Amino acid sequence: MMSDELLAKLDTWHEEDEFQEIMDAITEIPEEERDYVLTSHLGRALNNLGQYEEALEQYLSIEEECEGDPLWHYRIGVSYYYLKRYDEALKAFTIADELEPDDEDTLEFLGWIKRKLAKKAAKKPVSKPARKPVVAIDSTNFWDDSEYAFSEYISEPPTDALIASVEEELVFKLPKYYVEMMKLHNGGIPHNNRYPVPETGEFITISGLLGIGRDKNKSLCGASGSRTVIENGRYPEVGVVICDCPSENEVIMLDYRELEMMANPRLSM
Repeated sequence: MMSDELLAKLDTWHEEDEFQEIMDAITEIPEEERDYVLTSHLGRALNNLGQYEEALEQYLSIEEECEGDPLWHYRIGVSYYYLKRYDEALKAFTIADELEPDDEDTLEFLGWIKRKLAKKAAKKPVSKPARKPVVAIDSTNFWDDSEYAFSEYISEPPTDALIASVEEELVFKLPKYYVEMMKLHNGGIPHNNRYPVPETGEFITISGLLGIGRDKNKSLCGASGSRTVIENGRYPEVGVVICDCPSENEVIMLDYRELEMMANPRLSM
């Protein structure tokens, strides 16, 4: 058990930037006798000493106990940030902000991370299509090319052979406009992810647009592609899931229920 006297010393040392004193005091206590408070103090001291891998190890050891603690998410986010694991840092600070909204330090880190991810994405080349698209598509500022988008959604432009094999696997012919759009930018996350639902006055939010392929998790025939989503969600097999959504109960599908729609299916939600 941690004494009030030790806790007071830890707080004092932290205020005086005596981080080594904190680490020495806590590591003298056998690991099996440390509770999550001591471990959290040790992780903070290690972060302040620049020992981010060691700090991360401490925080992960108490993850189950601290799931709802915004301070734990903030501190592990610091470790991830300085280890340049920006996607994991973004997730940690986002949860910290949800649990304790508008904390200035959290918001500052979120701003830094988003700028770094945007800068990194800007340096990553996106292959151009081999030939001019049939339909002119203005994709200026359309895509949010984050590291996560490249990891989960964005593939190289599809070849005619790949398009044909994907259509054969899905048993539906893909709309020409969508195919030409994917030849410019094959899948991804749009900046504007909230769209009105006709005649309802409501909006639907999408997570991303599935590209043509199999290599990315969130592509039409990927691990989390159209057929998998339809089977797991028990959706009617009337077409192709083209967008996934944050809600587990929503998807955007190309609806092929009427034969005349085979070339140009309508969107169904």
